[in-house]
Amino acid sequence: MASIDIRLKKVNKIYKDGDVIAGVVVVQSKGDLPHQGITLAVEGVVSLQLSAKSVGLFEAFYNSLKPIQLLQYNVDVAKPGKFPSGKTEIPFEIPLKPKPGKTLYETYHGVFVNIQYLIRVEMKRSLLNKDLQKQTEFIIEYKSQEEKAKPKFVNFSISPETLTNVKEKQNVPKFKVKGHLDSSVLQITQPLTGELVVEHCQAPVKSIEIQLVRVETCGCAEGYAKDATEIQNIQIADGDVPRNVAIPIYMIFPRLFTCPTLSTNNFKIEFEINIVVVFADDHLVTENFPLRLSRF
Repeated sequence: MASIDIRLKKVNKIYKDGDVIAGVVVVQSKGDLPHQGITLAVEGVVSLQLSAKSVGLFEAFYNSLKPIQLLQYNVDVAKPGKFPSGKTEIPFEIPLKPKPGKTLYETYHGVFVNIQYLIRVEMKRSLLNKDLQKQTEFIIEYKSQEEKAKPKFVNFSISPETLTNVKEKQNVPKFKVKGHLDSSVLQITQPLTGELVVEHCQAPVKSIEIQLVRVETCGCAEGYAKDATEIQNIQIADGDVPRNVAIPIYMIFPRLFTCPTLSTNNFKIEFEINIVVVFADDHLVTENFPLRLSRF
């Protein structure tokens, strides 16, 4: 029995451009372990894919949807030979520098855009024995910027007259919801905050929710596909809320499923929130607000 593993020095596995990723390759075996060499590969890739509704729309997409390689290193950590019985640790250090002309974007797990960084170790063995492999993901975050983005206070008022995404406004009960977001420009480590007040509503309210939405765009000069998908939904009020009572808005941005707002030639990652009021008959109205996320 033999196994191979990667242990990084940083427990949280968070790195920045220019850092050195250091750790050990751990080989364990019962008895001597002959091998044909151990290699370590570090890579960072942006994977893009189209939603079902966009497939076939643009032939040109298929060229622009090739994975974008941001980081690529291959290192030999052990020459062919034999490990003794027990545990062997082989230290390694690899600088995190992007390929020429590329940027190390923040780690992001989306639906149509994925930015992922992996470190992979492989031990080659003789034909009769299976090669040993192990991989682990590490996280890239931007360095803090000196200049902080200015907060952008947002007042809102939602009523049948303000709705743009409802076809039959006459079927919407008379209501008015007012409130504010403390800022639509946010540091990703800080919560989205604000409050709303139901001033009046003809129909009973069933629920009020805040939805966090990612808007992912893939494409090129010939065309692009834009898809919005929900990341999380937080209920901030349940049942027919009292009128003229302030209801706090509070949402923490989930790690890995959000990242600083990003726009490149081949893809964009943007974020929005929806304030959703659901009436007792399950009809709902939605108001949308774009957000700008950054890492100060």
